[in-house]
Amino acid sequence: MSVTPALEGVRVLDLASVGPAARASRVLADYGAEVVKVGAVPRAGGVQIVPPYYAYSGNRGMQRALFDLKADAGREAFLALAKDADVVIESFRPGVVERLGIGYEALRAVNPGIILCSTSGFGQDGPRSSWAGHDVNYLATSGFLDCTGRQGDGRPALPGATVADIAAGGMQAAMAILAALLRRERTGVGEWLDVSIADGAFALMSLYVDEYLATGTEPGPGHYILTGRYACYDVYTCADGKHLSVGAIEPQFWRNFCELVGLPQHAAAQLDDDAQDQVRADVAAVLATRTRDEWVDLLGPADTCVAPVNTVAEAVEDPQYTARGLVADAVSDTDGPFRQAAPVWAGTTPPDGAYRVRDGQLTDTTDLLAGAGLDPAAVQALVDEGAVA
Repeated sequence: MSVTPALEGVRVLDLASVGPAARASRVLADYGAEVVKVGAVPRAGGVQIVPPYYAYSGNRGMQRALFDLKADAGREAFLALAKDADVVIESFRPGVVERLGIGYEALRAVNPGIILCSTSGFGQDGPRSSWAGHDVNYLATSGFLDCTGRQGDGRPALPGATVADIAAGGMQAAMAILAALLRRERTGVGEWLDVSIADGAFALMSLYVDEYLATGTEPGPGHYILTGRYACYDVYTCADGKHLSVGAIEPQFWRNFCELVGLPQHAAAQLDDDAQDQVRADVAAVLATRTRDEWVDLLGPADTCVAPVNTVAEAVEDPQYTARGLVADAVSDTDGPFRQAAPVWAGTTPPDGAYRVRDGQLTDTTDLLAGAGLDPAAVQALVDEGAVA
């Protein structure tokens, strides 16, 4: 049955090539929005930073347009395209879009219903608003890193994924844009969204932040059941050197686990702080007697809250993910067939055949500007003078 994409008819101009803003536009495109990736025109001697063909799902289903936003003609051409857009996403440092002449007031002047989503590390104001930063910095300031497990020398361990970029930034931006689109349906006016990645990382820590604010108890590694205080919530090494995650928080799940691994005497000691060293040592010793997958086959279906610690290579072949269709076929114009992560968000339209990943050098600028009402001769003049490409 054909399903109409949720964001069909919504046009997004994305000024970011990488990072949280690019992740947000990926989500919007997966919901059917028409996303135009906006970049700078090539400059003589300049180096264009272009992600690998497979990054961000190869920008599948997106268009591409290039403007010289520092030139009057290029800026006016971009604003002409913005007249019919619903959303503009940018990830410059605070103040840059205003200096370029494409800030919220300039956008609103040509399109009162426009939604401008500004994604930045620390937000549009505050003492760190002008700081450069990356994922680890936002996780650090939010308390996330301090509550993460420690390396051998006591330093917080680096997360295995860019949690701040993906969740705190990209998903926050996509959620805010969707809410703004709904609000515009009622009010008819757009708005400027200030998406701070560091703010989003702070929100990810709200469970621990709320505990500290209410009780004065400062969370950290080993403080709480979710940060390794008890043996029932931990990661263990199996006989083949692979690892098993155990998340048996509820007493009945922990009891099932203890009985199946042959440690029924520890069922009553789940939250006994004095017994944890012995419980953890005994669980580790038992789990080291079989391979990871042998334990998964025994414990997984038995209400014990265990799962394999997959490598990325194992994850893409995991039978659960395979059954859910999380990997799709794609064909790159330049690099041929490959596989990529499929849209996973609930309510997105399932893939139909292989995705086409276009040559990253192709642009749609002239067609888009013609569609915006510019005379073909005027568009060609912009190309000739290097204002667009």
